[in-house]
This record gives sequence, structure tokens and C-alpha cells, in this order.
Amino acid sequence: MSSVIVVIGAGSIGQAIARRVSAGKHVLLGDVRREQADAAADVLADAGFEVSTATVDVSSRESVHAFTGMAAAIGPVRGVIHAAGVSPTQASPETILKVDLYGTALVLEAFGNVIAPGGAGVVISSQSGHRLAALTPEQNKALAMTPADELIGLPMLQPGAVADPLHAYQLSKRGNALRVMAEAVRWGRRGARLNAISPGIIITPLARDELAGPRGPGYRRMLSLSAAGRAGTPDEVGAVGALLMGPDGAFITGSDILMDGGVTAAYWYGELSPA
Repeated sequence: MSSVIVVIGAGSIGQAIARRVSAGKHVLLGDVRREQADAAADVLADAGFEVSTATVDVSSRESVHAFTGMAAAIGPVRGVIHAAGVSPTQASPETILKVDLYGTALVLEAFGNVIAPGGAGVVISSQSGHRLAALTPEQNKALAMTPADELIGLPMLQPGAVADPLHAYQLSKRGNALRVMAEAVRWGRRGARLNAISPGIIITPLARDELAGPRGPGYRRMLSLSAAGRAGTPDEVGAVGALLMGPDGAFITGSDILMDGGVTAAYWYGELSPA
């Protein structure tokens, strides 16, 4: 049986990581839009990878469980790249919490039950989680450990407490990093590792939507005042993903790697500071 690399979210970042870690393995590529998964699969197949596709809605427990079963039926799951999500410009607070927060919890729960010994997972989070003010220890623990199906019911996530889509996105991405840390303990019992990457503005179709939207001027200001002075590329995220999933990252688990060209540093301690 072929070892399996699972990619959820058929966008540029998921593909960039997959190209670096999937040689000789079967890539199962899932997306909520089957046509997007098929288009990405064609690109990977033309580059020599063995690929199959499926439709998966990460906000649906039934869909995630069916997709997990499909992966396990192909062969031992050696890698999980979770790159699905929606942005503040694309969705309502309710949808963001359901897809980005609850969906990630579902994926990590389901694949934590089947990940093979020696396997590894990477969750694509966001710099936005690092620009949220500190939460209480109780809130951190709730985001990290509340059973997935009870997450959206937390008082801190109710409409009266979550003011707008950006706030929902920041909470979701902070929650992703906390969830990865907690789930890394469970994955570790299976001999597997789990980490998150929090990219800054990476030029993808989603980022182009953001740059063209109402928050575009603010994002361009972020880039101009950051140490790097530019946006990142999917290949740069792919290189970090390959480190975290490969043998050189064998001592890294439960971590969240911030890679944003210095935007968060400038936000807290430089010219982007809100104070």
C-alpha cells in the first residue's frame, strides 16, 4: 500500500508543501470545490505525483470522517497538510468560526486517530492570531481542549462577543495554534508530530481578494513598514512546511512558526503599533 500525504485545501500553499514532501507517496487532495481539487491534481500529476481527489467540507463532521476513511483506505497516512480556510473579506464571523476554528479542530481530531507512526501534520494558520490581545488562561485552555462539537458554543465566541469578521478570524487563528499544541500531545502518543505555520501576507488568490478589498490599504501599509518590505510566496511557506514534516524537523512538535516578514514585530514594537 502506498503511503499517503493528505492535502486539505487545494490552493497554492498546500500544493507548495505537497510538492516538497510527497515524492513516492500518494497524494489525496481534498477541497470543498471538487473542480479546484481536480485542477490542482492535474498540475501535480503533470509533475510526476500520484494524485487522487475528493470533495471535503471541513465544517461537516460527516464529510471530514468520510474523507479520513478514504485516506486510510489508500494506505498509511504519513502526512496531513491542512490549508483550507476562509478570510475576513470572504465570509461572515459565523462562517469563519465554523470553517477556520471548528473545521481545524475536526480535521486534527479525525486524522489524529489514523496518522501513522513517524507521520507529521502541518496546519496553515495566520499572522492574525499573533495580533490578538492576550486571552486569559481559561480562554486559552477552552480553545485548545474543548471538544470540537462544543467549540462554537463557547461564550467567548458568541455574536455579542465577536464584533466583526476580522475579530472572528483572529480568534480562529489563535485557536488553531492552541489546538495544534494540545493535539500534538495526542498525536505524539501515536509517534507523530503536529505543528502550525502562521504566514503573513502570501500572494495567493485569497490574498489578492484581501488586497483588493476594504482592508487592502491597511495590508499594503503593513508590507511597506515591515522588515522584509514585501509579501511572501507560497514556495517560502512550502520550505518551512517541508522542514516541519521532514527528518530535519524531528524535534519540533506542538509549535507555531510565525513567518510574516516582520509585520507582527512592527505591529507590537514598531511603526505599525496601534498605541
